[in-house]
Amino acid sequence: SCSVSITANMASFATKKIVKAKNEPVTPLEEAVAKAFVELEITSKEMSAELRDLYFLSAKEVEAPGNKTAIIVFVPFKQHKKFQKLQSRLIRELEKKFSGKHVTIVAQRTILSPAFTRAHPGQLRPRSRTLTAVHSAVLEDIVYPTQIVGRRTRFRADGTRLLKVYLDPKDVKEVDYKLKTFSAVYNKLTNKNVEFLFPQAD
Repeated sequence: SCSVSITANMASFATKKIVKAKNEPVTPLEEAVAKAFVELEITSKEMSAELRDLYFLSAKEVEAPGNKTAIIVFVPFKQHKKFQKLQSRLIRELEKKFSGKHVTIVAQRTILSPAFTRAHPGQLRPRSRTLTAVHSAVLEDIVYPTQIVGRRTRFRADGTRLLKVYLDPKDVKEVDYKLKTFSAVYNKLTNKNVEFLFPQAD
């Protein structure tokens, strides 16, 4: 009976770990992520205190090359900095719980259209809310804590663009196997093609 009450407790805790927009149903994936958060809060001494106040907004699965599946966890923008403090550890633990699926954490940001100023006279559209700024921030979220050290846009003969994003070579061991997943996640979120790579040594 003790284990039954612990399970019931975890289920009620888990509902606090996910905050959905009005009347939006929680998906089985989101339920699983919420339970993983609660388990880590209970069992991980080093993350317990930091995880206590954190919650997420939604989670999605993305197909990645090589029959891989990636999980994107969307977190509130105002909690993003707190997530980043424990992000490496959190991702490592979540990936163990989801049997090796790659996990990325992305802040939920709102893109304001250029019509914002017309709809709100006298107010400037914040630069951080433009499409370009939000897409750039999403790139940084996906690869965090690895730093982006360079970007180049290649225009192909068929008129399409390919963004090449160069990552800090010191992290090659940690993220080399995830580069294709990063591309799939970015494409899913922005409909843009990007190739992640490391600068070649001269």
